[in-house]
Amino acid sequence: QVQLVESGGGSVQAGGSLRLSCAASGNTARTRAMAWFRQAPGKEREGVARINTIGSATTYADSVKGRFTISQDNAKNTVYLQMNSLKPEDTAVYYCAAGTRWDLDIRRPHEFAYWGQGTQVTVSS
Repeated sequence: QVQLVESGGGSVQAGGSLRLSCAASGNTARTRAMAWFRQAPGKEREGVARINTIGSATTYADSVKGRFTISQDNAKNTVYLQMNSLKPEDTAVYYCAAGTRWDLDIRRPHEFAYWGQGTQVTVSS
C-alpha cells in the first residue's frame, strides 16, 4: 500500500501562485507514476499533470500548460505542483495520485491505484 498526503492548498486571488505538496509513504518502491488531478463542484475529476518516478518525464493537461509545473524530490518521496497565473476556473479540490505502471494516462484516473484525501484550492477574481 501507498499512502499519499497533500498539503499547500488555500485561497488566492487570480494571477497568484500556490505550491501543492504530496508526501508519499508505505511501499513507494512500487510507484511508477505520480499525478495531480482536480475536481470542481458538479464536474468530473480532471487530470492536471503527471510525472514518471524515474526519469521525471512529464505530461500536462492543455488547460494548465505553461502555468503549472509538476516536480518531485525522490529523497523526500514528495511530489509538487507549482501553480502560477492562477485563474478562477482553477478552483477545485486537488488530489494526488500514484500508480504502479509506466503507461498511466491522466485522462484515465481509474488507472491510478492510490489517492490522497485532497486539498482545496480557491481562486477569486
